[in-house]
Amino acid sequence: MKHLLKMSDLTREELFHILDVADELKADRKAGRPHPYLAGKTVALIFAKASTRTRTSFEVGVYQLGGLGTYLNATTEMQIGRGEPIQDTARVLGRYYDGIMIRTFKQSDVEALAQYSGVPVINGLTDYCHPCQVLADLQTIREFKGGFEGRKACFIGDGNNMANSLIVGCLMAGMSFTAVCPEDYRPAADVLDYAQKFPGKFQLCTDPKEGAVGADVLFTDVWTSMGEEAETEKRRKAFRGYQINEEVLALANPGCMVQHCLPAHRGEEITAEVFEAHAAEIFEEAENRLHAQKAVMAILMGGK
Repeated sequence: MKHLLKMSDLTREELFHILDVADELKADRKAGRPHPYLAGKTVALIFAKASTRTRTSFEVGVYQLGGLGTYLNATTEMQIGRGEPIQDTARVLGRYYDGIMIRTFKQSDVEALAQYSGVPVINGLTDYCHPCQVLADLQTIREFKGGFEGRKACFIGDGNNMANSLIVGCLMAGMSFTAVCPEDYRPAADVLDYAQKFPGKFQLCTDPKEGAVGADVLFTDVWTSMGEEAETEKRRKAFRGYQINEEVLALANPGCMVQHCLPAHRGEEITAEVFEAHAAEIFEEAENRLHAQKAVMAILMGGK
């Protein structure tokens, strides 16, 4: 494992190693045990998209690992915001930093950083995928359910970056997966091709009630992601009914978890009642962003 660019780059062994290290680092944090795997190391934290959880969890995570994280706003503080090629930025930052995290729009920018920087690169989110979030999701599922084999996950909503990464991550971990999306908002074609490697484990449908049957974990995400604000009304019409509510939840298995990557728009993709009833799981999921990302950094830059 040289980088974390997308979930499908990982082997199953690498995925479980990340989750095991994340659990270990979470236990260390709770017990107050120091874990300075990045002592003397520096990490560039590049943001072209606004963030709450990604920024704070990475900044806190680098600090807890004993390193220095530098926040860099790609639009207002870096020359790439004024047209510098991403490969030139990569070759400069690779000479200053021990690793780079980037949260941006194009997956190709993340791939270029990895190609030219010479240091480990972590994808903090692109329009194509969100591997850090899904690692936290899998850590949370394992905590609450004890494992993955024989479990079913279901995603209801836009076939976006979250759906793309969840499909790959959950199938790789050993779960079955149903993606419930409108016809015009399906997951990426290469992700659907990847899912065919798991015969009988993947389903794509358009009916939330059909998809929720027998689920152990229900996922959702906002109907309109960053950069899609001009489509808000169009998307509200397209996603009407694609909501986790009591009726849908009743079709899932008893004790079904609900996960949301946040921020949540109550009354759209999830009702306020379901959100609050499953807040403990959702905010444990949010906390696990910290631990999962620390694991990735400790492995890539700390020799863990």
